[in-house]
Amino acid sequence: MYIKPPAAQPVPSRRTFLKLMAASTGVLAVGSVLSVTTASAAETPAAPPTFPKQPDAFVRIAPDNTVTVVVKHLDKGQGIATGLATIVAEELDADWSQVRTEFAPAVVPLYANRAFGIQGTGGSSGINNSWDELRYSGAAAREMLVAAAAQEWSVPASEITVSKGVISHAKSGKKSNFGALSAKAAAQPVPQEVKLKDPKEFKLVGAAHLPRVDSVAKTTGQAKFSLDIRRPNMVRAVIARSPRFGGKVKSFDATEAKAVKGVIDVVQVPNGVAVLAKDTWTAKQAREKLKIEWDDSAAETRSTAQILADYKATAAKEGLPANVKGDSGAAMAKAAKVVEAEYVFPYLAHAPMEPLNAVVEITPQGAEIWAGSQFQTVEQGTAAAILGLKPEQVQIHTTWAGGSFGRRATVTADYIAEAASVAKATGGKYPVQLVWTREDDITGGYYRPMWYQKMRAGLDASGKVVAWEHRIVGKSIITGTPFEKVMVKGGVDATSVEGAADMPYAVPNIHIDVHNATSPVPVLWWRSVGHSQNAYAVETFIDRLAHEAKQDPVAYRLALMQGQERSAAVLKLAAEKAGWSKKLPAGHARGIAVAESFGSHVAQVVEISKDKDGKIKVDRVVCVVDCGIAVNPDVIKAQMEGGIGYGLGAILRDEITLTDGKVDQTNFDSYMPLRISDMPKIEVHIVPSGVHPSGVGEPGVPPLGPALANAVFALTGKAVTELPMSKSDLI
Repeated sequence: MYIKPPAAQPVPSRRTFLKLMAASTGVLAVGSVLSVTTASAAETPAAPPTFPKQPDAFVRIAPDNTVTVVVKHLDKGQGIATGLATIVAEELDADWSQVRTEFAPAVVPLYANRAFGIQGTGGSSGINNSWDELRYSGAAAREMLVAAAAQEWSVPASEITVSKGVISHAKSGKKSNFGALSAKAAAQPVPQEVKLKDPKEFKLVGAAHLPRVDSVAKTTGQAKFSLDIRRPNMVRAVIARSPRFGGKVKSFDATEAKAVKGVIDVVQVPNGVAVLAKDTWTAKQAREKLKIEWDDSAAETRSTAQILADYKATAAKEGLPANVKGDSGAAMAKAAKVVEAEYVFPYLAHAPMEPLNAVVEITPQGAEIWAGSQFQTVEQGTAAAILGLKPEQVQIHTTWAGGSFGRRATVTADYIAEAASVAKATGGKYPVQLVWTREDDITGGYYRPMWYQKMRAGLDASGKVVAWEHRIVGKSIITGTPFEKVMVKGGVDATSVEGAADMPYAVPNIHIDVHNATSPVPVLWWRSVGHSQNAYAVETFIDRLAHEAKQDPVAYRLALMQGQERSAAVLKLAAEKAGWSKKLPAGHARGIAVAESFGSHVAQVVEISKDKDGKIKVDRVVCVVDCGIAVNPDVIKAQMEGGIGYGLGAILRDEITLTDGKVDQTNFDSYMPLRISDMPKIEVHIVPSGVHPSGVGEPGVPPLGPALANAVFALTGKAVTELPMSKSDLI
């Protein structure tokens, strides 16, 4: 099939173009240059897109025969660098051993995420929005290499084959590797159409196991994280921040802090007071000696119980409509039975293994930043504004990152802004490495929002759902940010209601609304965002309804899934693989849940047991995922396993609570991630598919909690409606 450069999925850009950059070193470089719009923009541009004068490329083939894939997304452990390199190598017919990766500089529109309109990573969009552009880039580079070989050997291009990094002409017996032809290939005209492989021809995409590009470097310690960065004369900095969100520095005394040996400077910055020292430990010790008076006039001073009480009072009134169909009130009044439930979901921290950190160095040309940068465009612009520079004067070096789960993707570029502010406050005299401690991370905000939800359903005499009402109260993540114009409609933040307003069940009368609560506590997307709590509410409530109807939970769901073939398919396969119809021993039970998020459909069955003390243990999780074409099955399985583990820790015991506005949890002793001893046996089954790839980083999380809660309900008859489960006597 011959194609022109394709648009992104599922949010198309205006048009994609191919651009060639031939460096004097004889490197073949191929990349897609994009004119990027938001989802609401018109598909046809008003004028032809412009190109950067010297665009970087997605694919570089060097004389030493290495193939470097330039990765525009942050790899924070999810394996995106491997996935993107696989796409290019497949169409290029490269040998995997010659493939390398490097992170892209902060350059838009060249490296923009076409789902966002900025350069950034999130929403499990990496493979999804890069699939077409990287296939095109790899195929174009391949055709240019073939054209160069045909020209040098004076043979028809149609007689040349490429396999595992070798270009061959069978009739003449001539062969060449990529590197030997890279310079001549760079001089070839850029193909306006390319032939992409039929998926049946894939050798690398879909391979059962392909070594990750980062495995060796991370195993040997060669991989560079921003904590590993060392610059000449660099100093370390920590910041004393208000213990209450929204608090500001009123006054401070740094006399004792400055007296600590090794302290270099103490400066006030917008977020607090920064201590700079020769090393992090010294800076941390000196920070404890600061005497700061805080202004809490605009701070959050409520405790968790007060916030929840306010949410419940708010829920007494109708909210902003998110999905209204039919007349739920009239249908509810005629229902044979009405079932009600209330849900409480706590604030949750992201708690990545690597706390936030960044290096900022002011230079004569502008500034350089080293960080596990997730929103490069936002961070570049924010740092530039703070330092009085143009965005193009700020160079971002994206490094590997040790987790994020959403935390590094802030619209305020918070930790980058802090590092830039410290560098500015010290006059740029030395490079600054800002370090957050674990305590800074756990108490530092940008949590998954706290939520209160009320649900009500009406059943007819046969147990069929005739009315469904769902009220959601919590703080919007998007309102007040640059994303509001696109993602907030009629006051409704799409991330607040996702997984609820678009649930997979067909009900004739629906009323779903939302209240946007206010608080200085900063909130942020957390792995799977709104799906993490809304799937729990919807899927546990569906089980309650199946119980009231005296029907099997799987059969009950399937009867409601009209036009939801992919969700129904993963549900049925998960039940089959888990042995749903087989009876379990006494003291054991199963629960099931299904959720569609980020374009992927995932169903999970959780099997639990109860010990002699009545405590629940999670023994087994069977997971089925339909994520379209499986680029790297091994990575997909790892992401499902990781999502299950991450979600399980949160469901069992994680929460952030406030007392008089101050966070109660400080480290992993009080905010406990899942321990290896808690990890169940996990089976992952990937549905074969030929459709466009979709996300895998987040979709493994939403079904886990409700499947576990449904298993608990099946075993004990107790509906877990307030999280974490440690609040009950079950865990």
